[in-house]
Amino acid sequence: MSTKRDYYETLGVQRGASAEELKKAYRKLAMQHHPDRNPGDAAAEAKFKELNEAYDVLKDDQKRAAYDQYGHAAFEGGRGGPGGPGGAGFDFTSFSDIFDDLFGEFMGGGRGGPGGRGSANRGSDLRYNLEISLEDCFRGRNVKIRVPTSIACEACDGSGAEAGAKPITCPTCKGHGKVRAQQGFFTIERGCPTCGGAGQVIEKPCKVCGGAGRVHKEKTLEVDIPPGVDEGNRIRLAGEGEAGIRGGHPGDLYVFLSVQPHRLFRREGQHLHCRVPVSMTTAALGGQIDVPTLDGSKSRVTIPAGTQTGKQFRLRGKGMPSLQQSGFGSGPGDLYIQVMVETPVKLNKRQRELLEEFATLEDEESSPESSGFFARVKEMLGGKTE
Repeated sequence: MSTKRDYYETLGVQRGASAEELKKAYRKLAMQHHPDRNPGDAAAEAKFKELNEAYDVLKDDQKRAAYDQYGHAAFEGGRGGPGGPGGAGFDFTSFSDIFDDLFGEFMGGGRGGPGGRGSANRGSDLRYNLEISLEDCFRGRNVKIRVPTSIACEACDGSGAEAGAKPITCPTCKGHGKVRAQQGFFTIERGCPTCGGAGQVIEKPCKVCGGAGRVHKEKTLEVDIPPGVDEGNRIRLAGEGEAGIRGGHPGDLYVFLSVQPHRLFRREGQHLHCRVPVSMTTAALGGQIDVPTLDGSKSRVTIPAGTQTGKQFRLRGKGMPSLQQSGFGSGPGDLYIQVMVETPVKLNKRQRELLEEFATLEDEESSPESSGFFARVKEMLGGKTE
């Protein structure tokens, strides 16, 4: 006797539930227990497989009738069940087929069938690589791009048939878009070779598109790049991919962004970093410097006396804007200024004289880092300096 849980109980529906009620119940539970939403949860994964098995049977009228009559024995090859010797057998679809049934409308429509507008005829998605500047990421930008693609044929309005002619139901699959072949105890289902899964055939194809319902053409599109985008982000233009075959749903266009290196700024998330050279005298005596920001303005930074190379100064809110998602964001990032003390080069005679005089006046207090370092070196070498 089977120890499996009743399929109707698994989905939480009554035995007389309609196909729509089954689909609704399955969708809700499948989303709840999907492995992607429950990483590492073995119980959720087992529940997800149980839900798929139950819905795979109950969504099919033939399988459901057998299950209602024989229970789990209908699919276990037991005595008296149709899966046993001499039984009709059943085709077992994959989990992906179940998700196509439920969520196909989000990916371009339902499965193929009469009308020829199902997922079998959906146009391909396209990818466009767009290179932008860091300033574009900061301010946002509207860009026009030219995309080679396929569009609906104007001569036949995408139907693939000559004017006045109409598609007819495919004689091979009777409009289902699929054919089945019996192999032993199993039924193999595949796309119809006559209509290509459309469920219809064209007796008098359009002379312009050859019956495909679409023609190749380059079209110009506008892409709105929001402020805050980053390397690798993508923008989806729904319905701007290839046109579907014979009036099928169009695919989508995905614009992948790459950002050009900037000559002054380096980006880390929402923060910007900039290395700023500072003269030796400014670093030693202190002063003020003007540093650039990505919005085109300048910010004044006060350099304390005795500033060393590597010292960072933070300018709040001067980094990258937040990419607004779902109506909220974390605000703009910060700009970090890293000081790089510049050693004078190509000294004239007077400059050299002044530096030589300064060298004679140096002591441990004026150069504590170097004095402390060499003191530790001397100690490590046991007091020897040579």
